[in-house]
Amino acid sequence: MKIGIVAPASRLDPSLVDRLTALVARLYPTQPPELIFSPQCFLSAGHFAGDDETRAQALLNMANDPRLDALWFARGGYGSGRLLERVLPALTPTASQKTYLGYSDLGMLLAGMYGLGFRRLAHGPMPSDLQRPDGERAVARALAFLVSGAAESLEPSVASAGQPLVAFNLTILCHLLGTPWLPDLTGHILMLEEVSEQIYRIDRCLFQLTSHPMIRKVAGIKLGRCSQIPPNDPDFGQDEEAVTRFWCARSGIAYLGRADIGHDIENKVVPFGV
Repeated sequence: MKIGIVAPASRLDPSLVDRLTALVARLYPTQPPELIFSPQCFLSAGHFAGDDETRAQALLNMANDPRLDALWFARGGYGSGRLLERVLPALTPTASQKTYLGYSDLGMLLAGMYGLGFRRLAHGPMPSDLQRPDGERAVARALAFLVSGAAESLEPSVASAGQPLVAFNLTILCHLLGTPWLPDLTGHILMLEEVSEQIYRIDRCLFQLTSHPMIRKVAGIKLGRCSQIPPNDPDFGQDEEAVTRFWCARSGIAYLGRADIGHDIENKVVPFGV
């Protein structure tokens, strides 16, 4: 199996290459997947892993390459949305046959591809998660999904969902509202997670999200982890679950409980669709 690694947003730390290669050799001693890093992953152009055109072309080169079985996004940060108008129209039928895995800022690309009819997309850990304490567990989970579709890598409710699924960072999904890149989520179970946002900002995003006519057509919302929440002054008086329940009730969207996803090493894989 050949897995391409590309960085449509921020730069990947080059020191992670050896660590990831060693982890793959340890996990798959007899038949390891081949990891193919785009050199673009290690470029630097301000916040980004190369300028917009460089990142877009690197993504297209790998997505449209028939020799690759999967594309694993290297890390989040910011920058994926800047590529949508350039990349999405240039994807070939070959690109639609690959598996794509990432989360956070990469939700922009996953949403755009889902809207085009791509169905081998998933929200889940990326190589950059190796930088987290005990991050090998998250990366091993992602590799197991990419190599064999391992059921143990999946968010626990996936198998019994009975409805199509998607998972996004809350802020990323809000930024897709009102753009051509928001896919039709009618009848989907929508899983949301967030990181480093104050409760009032989470509340404001949920107001925007649940007010949108398309989002009101989802089958329901499941809330993942909202981590590293900065303090609110004055205290907001509600936690992330309370504000999610509030906006679901006000908008008529079913609140379906918690999801095992988030910006952490416990982040589970959520395949898009059925």
